[in-house]
Amino acid sequence: MTDNTRSHGASDRPEFLPAGHEAPQEPSHDSWGTRWAPQPGFPQSYFSETAFAEEAPEPRGPSIALFTALAVVIALVAGGVASWGTFLLTRPASGVDPGYTLTAPSSLPTARPPGSVAGVAAKVLPSVVSLEVKGNSEAGTGSGFVIKGGYVVTNNHVVAVSGQAGNIRVRYNDGTSAAARVVGRDPNSDIAVVKPDGAVRAPELPLGNSDGAVVGDPVIAVGSPLGLTGTVTTGIISSLNRPVEAGGSTGSDYALINAIQTDAAINPGNSGGPLVNTAGEVIGVNSAIATVGGGSLLGQQSGSIGLGFAIPVNHVRRIAQELITTGAARTSRIGITIDQNYQGEGVRIATETEGGAVPVTPGGPAAKAGLRAGDVILEVDGRPVGDSRELVVTIRSKAPGDQVRLRFRHDGEVRTATVTVGAAPAPSAAPS
Repeated sequence: MTDNTRSHGASDRPEFLPAGHEAPQEPSHDSWGTRWAPQPGFPQSYFSETAFAEEAPEPRGPSIALFTALAVVIALVAGGVASWGTFLLTRPASGVDPGYTLTAPSSLPTARPPGSVAGVAAKVLPSVVSLEVKGNSEAGTGSGFVIKGGYVVTNNHVVAVSGQAGNIRVRYNDGTSAAARVVGRDPNSDIAVVKPDGAVRAPELPLGNSDGAVVGDPVIAVGSPLGLTGTVTTGIISSLNRPVEAGGSTGSDYALINAIQTDAAINPGNSGGPLVNTAGEVIGVNSAIATVGGGSLLGQQSGSIGLGFAIPVNHVRRIAQELITTGAARTSRIGITIDQNYQGEGVRIATETEGGAVPVTPGGPAAKAGLRAGDVILEVDGRPVGDSRELVVTIRSKAPGDQVRLRFRHDGEVRTATVTVGAAPAPSAAPS
């Protein structure tokens, strides 16, 4: 703010009078004549009205500051006009300026922190592959990642189209490729393992602990959506333990997974690619997306709407190890048949044989724990189960031999029981 304060004796300082008072008047000639006698030595005319009249102020011209400001403005305008005129006179007619240059790029360092998205992507991308699969009448693409021993983990629905006579080709991040064969696949978990021919130079990707993941954790999805290899998207874990259908919608390709939900963009072709944490560790295998039309299969050509689902890596670890060691994987069960028509609280065990399946398998895990036909399972390990899909994926997420605590209702009485998870008979070990 400009300081406009003047000195006390400045000649142009305005006078201010108290409100409600008039300004004092100069004495008239009569008043001086009646009250005062002329002083010796002063002529009478000295005390006339003319002598006491205020001296008219001298006219004041524009200030020096104003002249200075005008001079500056005129100089600036003149300089600008001169410069523009010079440019118009000297510019090339074509608009090309041979002497024109742009500044060189800065020499700032390009290294990124290891925990940044760029840092994690640089670590993960060399281990992620694209799979090209051809069958007798079908073809498709998907993603996968290299684990210990040069094996590649992917989804069952990615390699299933190869059938018995098809072929698989693995393309690495560096542009090289190799033929590959199926080691084993498990439709119930939508997991498969393939082995590339020859030496695998890509580094293995470390497997993390999906049990330690929580809602809100940042995650990164890597894969080949729509054939665009090496694509990286990022988001967070939106939810956990989502019962989701993956693979094919019917038959042997149908799978129910206890999924990690993420808003990282996942599209067709991301199937089998890794979902990693900020340490670059795999916490899930991308397998499904939700669509507005109600479908949830990555095989459908629909875009991401921010609802992607991945198989937790702790489940993948067990399945992959069994596929590599035996060619097949066990599916965890407790030996019951579910009443699909029941609409009440919890999940009810069937009351009669359905399709040749008895309500409770004799000698099975549930029977040994005391469950009977018609019992209603309310909780598993303290977590309520709202429908049959939640119960199925919860049991399948356990390994055979694990123990779960069930809370159930039997004849109106609420009971608890500890059940040791069993396994369904292993399918044929021969890979497709």
